[in-house]
Order: sequence, then C-alpha cells, then structure tokens
Amino acid sequence: MAKAEMQSLEQHLRDLVLLRGVRDRIDREYAQPLDVEALARGVNMSAGHLSRQFRLAYGEPPYSYLMTRRIERAMAMLRHGYLSVTEVCMEVGCSSLGTFSTRFTQLVGMSPSSYQRLSTHMAAGLAPCVAKQVTKPVRNREAQMRGPRVF
Repeated sequence: MAKAEMQSLEQHLRDLVLLRGVRDRIDREYAQPLDVEALARGVNMSAGHLSRQFRLAYGEPPYSYLMTRRIERAMAMLRHGYLSVTEVCMEVGCSSLGTFSTRFTQLVGMSPSSYQRLSTHMAAGLAPCVAKQVTKPVRNREAQMRGPRVF
C-alpha cells in the first residue's frame, strides 16, 4: 500500500471515530439545543464537512438523525399518555410544535395526537421493551410511506 493511501485510510478512520462521537453526543443530548454548527465545532470540522461525512457514514445528515432520536423518545412519552403533545414536544428538545408534528408525521405515519390516542390503547398489554421495539420509527422512511404504522 502506498504511503498516500495509508495516510488517507488513517484519516478516514480518525474521521469515523469523530463521527461516532458526534452520534453518541446526539444520542445522549437529544433534548438539548443542538445544531450542526455546534456539533461540528465540537470535533473541529466545518458544518458542511460534518454533514457530508455523517451522511456518508450513517445514511442521513446529523439533523435528521437528531430529529429521529427526538421522535423515538417522544413516541415513548406519548405511549404513556401522561403529558400533552405540546409538553412532549418541549421535553424532547423541539422548540416548534409545527416542526415537531410535521417530522413526527413523516416518520411515524400519523400525527402525535393520533399516535397518542391509538398507542395507549394498543400497547396496554405489551411489555414496555416490546412496545418500544415494535413502534420504533424507521429512518428515511418518508420515501417508503404507504400508510399509518402503530404496531
């Protein structure tokens, strides 16, 4: 292997480690105000470079990954039925109810309020770990959308 190829491979591996750190940070701090610029600063990359590299590594840009993580958490909160849709929206770190509802509908196939009504009845007999698995949203599902998916 040529020296230039070896250096390129080493840089790629270093970038993957940084990208994993970004993904882990999103998983941990999903409810915090995160944006691509802040995430990029944390790993000394430009926002554009981070977005391109993250998409190459994980199949979607960091913002989409963050929103998917927030929607997953929102689904769990809505299944319990203790909080209103607006309260859940704020708890998962979304500042706009409209953006939250739109993204939720894109990923889940129904509005948050519809999901809350249906899931509290349908998940009543399921163990929480089973309910979480069968109701998990599928990333990049917008192109595949056929109809509502609760279970």
